[in-house]
Amino acid sequence: MNGAHDLGGMHGFDPVDIESGKELFHAEWEKRVFAMTLACGFLGKWNIDQGRFARERMEPGAYLNSSYYEHWLHGLALLLVECGLLSQDELDRFEVMNESPLAVRANRVQEILSAGGPADCASETDPIFSVGDTVRVRNEHPSGHTRAPRFVRGRSGTVASYHGSHVLPDVSSQPEGVKQGAHLYNVRFSATELWGEGATSKDAVYVDVFEPYLVVPA
Repeated sequence: MNGAHDLGGMHGFDPVDIESGKELFHAEWEKRVFAMTLACGFLGKWNIDQGRFARERMEPGAYLNSSYYEHWLHGLALLLVECGLLSQDELDRFEVMNESPLAVRANRVQEILSAGGPADCASETDPIFSVGDTVRVRNEHPSGHTRAPRFVRGRSGTVASYHGSHVLPDVSSQPEGVKQGAHLYNVRFSATELWGEGATSKDAVYVDVFEPYLVVPA
C-alpha cells in the first residue's frame, strides 16, 4: 500500500539521520516494546508480513510524528486485537494477560533468534527472468502490503542476481497468512532512470524485487 512508511526517493524530507553510536534503544520503554513484540510473535498468531502491514496501517500523520518503536507498539496492539488475544476494551484498560502456555522462556530466546525465520518457499513455476535481463517494475498501487517501493514502480532495470524462491509478502500479509512462493531477483536501477538526467550516470540502486512485480519492458 502507499503510505507514510514508503518514503524512498520522495522529495521534501530531510536526509536520513544515521546514528554513529551502537546504542540500540534510547529509552527503557523501547526495550519493553521490542521484547513484547518478540514474545507475542512466538505465539504464532501472525507472520512477519502481517506484522509489517499492521504498522503500515498507522494513520499517516501519527506515523510521521512518532518514533520507530511507537510504530512497533501500534502494530502489536492492532494485531493483539485482530487475533482475538485482547479486546479493544481490555487494551484500553491495559488489562494484563495471564501467562500463555506458549510463552518462550528467557533461556531459549537467544537460541530461537539465532535460528532466524527462513522465508524460503518453493514456487510452482520456473523463474521467468535471468541475470542480465532488462525488466520493468509494474506501476501498480495496491491497497494491501507490498514490498515494491514506490520509487521503482514503472522504472526499468537489469537483473543483477537471483535469490531463489521466497514467501510473497503481498499474500502472506493477509489475515489467512498463506505462504505462496515467488522468485526473487536483485535488480540494478541506474540513478538517471530513477531520478532523471539531473542524477549522475555513475550511481545505481540495487533493489530486491519479486517476480510478480516485474514485466518485460515494451
